[in-house]
Amino acid sequence: MFGDDMRLTAQQMVAPGKGILAADESTGTMDKRLHAEGLESTEEVRRQYRELIVSTPKLDNSISGVILFDETIRQNSSEGTPLRRVVADNGVTPGIKVDKGAKPLAATDGEKVTEGLDGLRDRLAEYVDLGMKFTKWRAVLDIGQDRPSDRAVRANAHALGRYAALSQEAGLVPMVEPEVLMDGDHSLQAAEEATTRTLRAVFEELAAQGVELESMVLKPNMVVAGKDHQPQPSIDEVAETTVRTLRRTVPSAVPGIAFLSGGQSDEMATTNLNAINQLGPLPWQVTFSFGRGLLAPTLHEWSGKSENVERAQETLARRGKLNAAARDGRYNAELEHA
Repeated sequence: MFGDDMRLTAQQMVAPGKGILAADESTGTMDKRLHAEGLESTEEVRRQYRELIVSTPKLDNSISGVILFDETIRQNSSEGTPLRRVVADNGVTPGIKVDKGAKPLAATDGEKVTEGLDGLRDRLAEYVDLGMKFTKWRAVLDIGQDRPSDRAVRANAHALGRYAALSQEAGLVPMVEPEVLMDGDHSLQAAEEATTRTLRAVFEELAAQGVELESMVLKPNMVVAGKDHQPQPSIDEVAETTVRTLRRTVPSAVPGIAFLSGGQSDEMATTNLNAINQLGPLPWQVTFSFGRGLLAPTLHEWSGKSENVERAQETLARRGKLNAAARDGRYNAELEHA
């Protein structure tokens, strides 16, 4: 049923020494990030920023794929080249966020389920025509009193399974992103329990929906304590707990795990990724799919000024290189200041 092309794409996405850049912020999220830098969030400003990212010289040295937003793949560079083609010409595999965001889940106390399945088959066909090679769908679950509920876990796992099956039907590799949020003051043990329940439910649904594991990439959270929890666990504790959770829940047939940064600082996400990879050998390729962890310093360096483009691109390339080192367990803090 499935061809070798998807399996090859999945393997390329998690290739040694590289990771995936998440540049798929929705317009609402992009508004907040641009406003924080004192910039107006117009379509043209967003276009300039996305062009800066995808045209970074030698981006493919550390980045295997980039997740794009629908607006971006329909925009052109300042020279008139479609940005989606700029990505491919830069040696990077283009992918697309396809979910429609998290909305309130009925009969729960404020929990959410991600929407976007309606009409997805037709949208996927268009994305294939536009040259996309993979897709991404994000589910969000939070930890609190009786949360995440079984209802929320099951609803989001089911949506992820249906999305992944539709993507593979279209010939696109699904990035399956179940994110257990680090908001709150929960312990590391609470995060491990919630992440374990979530990943078990997700892989049950993927099997039920006929998803081929060799043709997908998992994009989970690292298992970390809530950002308000004190004291915070050590780097070694995070790495050991994360690897233990993944070994108990993720089949070895999955070619790779690409962690989200999930609100961690750029240096902390890199440090934790490095510690995880030092616990190898692991049954999957373990890499990164960072957004803020790569792009926050890039956006700050650019600040909307054309004279800052080259310096901002150097910042992105540098953070990519640092995370590529962490992806292979070769990172140390001294590299941040080298």
